[in-house]
Amino acid sequence: MTSTTDSTPQPAPAAPAPAPTTASPVTPKSATAAHEGRGRRLIPALLRVTEFRRYWTGQTISAVGDQITGIVLPLVAVSTLHADAGRMGLLTAAGWLPSLLFALHAGTWADGRSDRRRVMIVADVARAVLLLTVPAAHLLGVLTLTQLFVVAFVMGGFSVLFDVCNAPLFVAVVPNERYVEGNSLVNGSRAMSSAAGPGLGGGLVQLLAAPLALVADALSFLASALALGSIRPTEPPAEPRTRGRISAGLRFITATPIMRAALLGTATVNLFTFMIAALFVLFATTELGLSAGLLGTVLSAGALGGLLGAGLTGRISRRIGIGRAVVLGLIAYPAPLLLVPAARGGTLPVVALLLAAVFLSGIGVMILDITVGSLFAAVIPDRLRSRVSGAYQAVNYGIRPLGSLLGGVLGSTLGLRPALWVAAVGALTSFLWLLPSPIPGLRSLPDAQEEKGL
Repeated sequence: MTSTTDSTPQPAPAAPAPAPTTASPVTPKSATAAHEGRGRRLIPALLRVTEFRRYWTGQTISAVGDQITGIVLPLVAVSTLHADAGRMGLLTAAGWLPSLLFALHAGTWADGRSDRRRVMIVADVARAVLLLTVPAAHLLGVLTLTQLFVVAFVMGGFSVLFDVCNAPLFVAVVPNERYVEGNSLVNGSRAMSSAAGPGLGGGLVQLLAAPLALVADALSFLASALALGSIRPTEPPAEPRTRGRISAGLRFITATPIMRAALLGTATVNLFTFMIAALFVLFATTELGLSAGLLGTVLSAGALGGLLGAGLTGRISRRIGIGRAVVLGLIAYPAPLLLVPAARGGTLPVVALLLAAVFLSGIGVMILDITVGSLFAAVIPDRLRSRVSGAYQAVNYGIRPLGSLLGGVLGSTLGLRPALWVAAVGALTSFLWLLPSPIPGLRSLPDAQEEKGL
């Protein structure tokens, strides 16, 4: 496999010595060594590499905070500011609109810099400050929906900047033969944060006023900034300014069948699942009657599926091939969401159906994220990495606010349940884009694609 990075990530340490297989006298010293050996075997090899461990720690802490915000910010809008379906759609859209507006230019700007890690630190600190304005305004009695829209929009802008810089940083701290392992660890920790974050967020909302719960996410961004400040990876060099730089990432995607099919599939699933995301909290709390604490518990328990998915993805991709694993993820992610609009009746059957939907969907989205992320890390050339990431985000994330707005419109006109049926069925069609592409035939990660004069 051709290396996709010019960086020099630290090699993983050698595997620990195997445990003795025959009975023999065990001295206290050898017993201690055996215990340490067993302890080392429980820790994934990549996490024994200091640089990756610190990178992963920052990503994990920040992901927990993101999950808290993911449930608390909509609850602030619903419970404190009494937002309706249309405004909930606008709030979700405000957070993703910067991807549509800025991602292409942000990726070009990031490829022209050699200090992307510092940019990520600035983005973390800025997002912490923005979040703290919400509880401050609440304490002063001046919190409005307009402020929530502005905070969501500006935070979305800094998130775009963070993400386009994160793509080259990931390949700088992970050897190319370990992309699936690295993505499994990062996405596995996100799954753990998904399990803990919503429950923690729901609990904080019940203990405190909803806006005050956002302080937890602000602290997580600061912790992420500290973790990034503690590593010194060798980043890809800055790309010199040339004509056509801004559109180079988009041209690479359209000229590469693997990237093109993956973008169409993931953009389609994002359009429809963000219709569901815009309506889910309102549907669960108003039509199904779930409390904030029960809603958080449902999301936390369901997100355990993501943790299971992260643990299974490596085995699945080795058994059926990386390409078929991508297709499987794009089916297994949206299919269980059909249970969301099907939920009705008493609290017990409703909670059971929602648990099944989110748990099974969590397995699917983790298979999809890990396999697609590994595929992109292998295929994209270093010099285009941020620009391709930005162009991909502009379409794949940019379609999310459109999905949120469409969800709000359909929820207001058709009703919440019919709109959720439309979204769930639509999401299930997304895998069809992959079938005529080279992706289903990929047994292993391909080499970086030729750049075709870009």
